[in-house]
Amino acid sequence: MAAAHILIVDDEPGITQLCERLLRRVDYEVSAFTDPEAAMKYVTQDKIDLLLVDIRMPKISGFELIDYTKQHQPDAAVLVMTGFGTVEMAIQALHQGVDGLLLKPFEVGGELVKAVRQALDDNQKKRDIARIQALRPLFDIIESFLAETHPEHLLELVLNAVCGHLRCGHAGFYQRSPDGKSLALISGRGITLVEEESNPNGGIVGRVDALNTPVWVNATGPGEPELKAAIVTQGLGSVMCAPISRMDLHGVLYAGQDAAAPAFREVEWEMFLLLVRQATVAMENARLYGELREYVRRVEESQQALIRAEKMAAAGRLTASIAHEINNPLQAVQNCLHLATRGEVSEKKRREYLDLANIELNRLMSTVQRMLDFYRPGAVEPQRVDLAALIRHVINLVSPQMKTRGIRVTTGFSSKLTTILAVNSQLEQVFLNLVLNAYDAMPAGGELHISARPVHDTVEILVQDSGTGVPEELRSRIFEPFVSSKQSGTGLGLSVSYGIVSAHGGSLDLLPDRGPGACFRVILPIKEES
Repeated sequence: MAAAHILIVDDEPGITQLCERLLRRVDYEVSAFTDPEAAMKYVTQDKIDLLLVDIRMPKISGFELIDYTKQHQPDAAVLVMTGFGTVEMAIQALHQGVDGLLLKPFEVGGELVKAVRQALDDNQKKRDIARIQALRPLFDIIESFLAETHPEHLLELVLNAVCGHLRCGHAGFYQRSPDGKSLALISGRGITLVEEESNPNGGIVGRVDALNTPVWVNATGPGEPELKAAIVTQGLGSVMCAPISRMDLHGVLYAGQDAAAPAFREVEWEMFLLLVRQATVAMENARLYGELREYVRRVEESQQALIRAEKMAAAGRLTASIAHEINNPLQAVQNCLHLATRGEVSEKKRREYLDLANIELNRLMSTVQRMLDFYRPGAVEPQRVDLAALIRHVINLVSPQMKTRGIRVTTGFSSKLTTILAVNSQLEQVFLNLVLNAYDAMPAGGELHISARPVHDTVEILVQDSGTGVPEELRSRIFEPFVSSKQSGTGLGLSVSYGIVSAHGGSLDLLPDRGPGACFRVILPIKEES
């Protein structure tokens, strides 16, 4: 660690020489002056850690030199030495932020070195405290920036932070147009700078964007004459602008101070640049979040489209059964009406035929309603669902096909089975897919058994058939898209069902060694409504 650099200023050569010798002896780097004006020039050019200064000097007092040093090196510690110590002088020294007071004459060696070390330590503690106090709100700003993922809300936070922490009433964000030629004001506070083209020889905003370099202009300096004149004409006394450039984001952040207000200082300039850097990262973060939200939305739309497509494919597999279910009652209605309109039929028989036609019409309406319930998209918001009733509805939907093929369907539902929170139409599709897969696996007939029981905070549903089972080579990939053991299958039924069950917070798996046939297990959580 480098030794501290100490500047000694006293109009008495003997004192400066003594202090210099004593401090060099303990390895401090020392510069000494008897002329305060020379010392002033020195502090503008060289970094010091501590100013050791006499209060009473001709031409320039020690307090004036302290003020001048603080302006150019605000972090430097100050140790005052005087042979005329008074209460008033001590109070004035405290007001000026002095870190120590040393009375002359002091003991040779120990007292001076001790006072210098104490002043350096106290100054470091004050700087650490000030740094912590400055960092705390800055951390809050950074946290709020990064927590906001919507660009429009983030921009409001950024402008509020600029105005609040720089204590200025004017701010704005300019964004480069897609063609890269002009800059448009997206949002602003108070007086805003004019919109202009990106041009290295243009105004402040255009120059900052074109050169990708921050600019700080005060009406009294620093700044180029034409830029000073430009801010004065707009009623501003101080302006800071910095580019925001990252990936596809290009713009300029601006902060302005009234002509009557104090001009921006070095500390505000550093704070502004820090805010710009954090705002740049946060804006890029918000842009990426926006892209992620859009990607998730497209994926969800694709999943819904896939579910609808597979649902229609499953319904297509029921077409023959539907035709049979509808055709039979239609034929019966037609025959009954034909017989009822014959003249030789008695009134009693006519009434019997009409009643029979009415029964068949009700049967027809019930069949059509069951199919409509399945085709209808239904609500996508979770509702309380009676699993036993839902599974029975699916069984009723396919019962004609099952009877025609000689498949016996049995169920076993626990009396402790409760309702669950789920999307009814989506679970219907899951169980219809499983039942139709079992139907396809038993071309010569067989048995399908469906059971359901509560297990801790979940419901376990088993769908067991006595069919051909799943080939060994497909078992590890059976839930992947486009994987099917059937030549005419889409390979999407189990994949879509797996996605639906997973979205409900459950699981769908194929149980090994549960033959004959295949046994699929569905686990669904029993959720309470929030």
